[in-house]
Amino acid sequence: MREQKDVLKMFEILARDNPEPKSELNYTNAFTLLVAIVLSAQSTDKGVNKATEALFKIADTPQKMLDLGIDGLKEYIKTIGLFNNKAKNVIAMSEKLVNDFGGEVPENQEALESLPGVGHKTANVLRNVWFGKPTMAVDTHVFRLAHRLGLSNGKTVEAVEKDLLKQLPEKYLMYANHWLVLHGRYICKAQKPKCAKCPLSQLCRSEDKNI
Repeated sequence: MREQKDVLKMFEILARDNPEPKSELNYTNAFTLLVAIVLSAQSTDKGVNKATEALFKIADTPQKMLDLGIDGLKEYIKTIGLFNNKAKNVIAMSEKLVNDFGGEVPENQEALESLPGVGHKTANVLRNVWFGKPTMAVDTHVFRLAHRLGLSNGKTVEAVEKDLLKQLPEKYLMYANHWLVLHGRYICKAQKPKCAKCPLSQLCRSEDKNI
């Protein structure tokens, strides 16, 4: 793994270029954010936003989502990959929120992970974006960049998360996930990384670096 000074330099650069990055998912409250994150699995944020624009106007609370029902929900999200399974999860999640949490989205990690369709990464993203907690959600972009940039040699998502939490000071953890996701989405792409435009190119030692 890279020396701490190199890691800090990378995040100094990312912080300089985008001091307060935001999620690219559209939402109006904690519940709509949670639904958007669940729907975004193996789908693009752009595709999710297109589908939820109309959905969230009529179903922005767990009870309203239950009133819409699974068939009604499918009509709104049928353009999203795996929409049948996601619809089942969103309805089941809404039912549990109503029955067990008074219709409110919990802040606690364990409570969030008890919801249908909500895994560790989803809970981390929700807690970071909505509740302002310094969490590290590891998706495909973060996993790939962690290895390309030498931030982790971990073979699993859990190992990479542990390495990143150990490597980064808390002042960077609030936005670290966003920086890595956006960098992976627009610059350090899986197939054709835009190394000539990369602000981290001088620090990058990846074998597939193309400059």
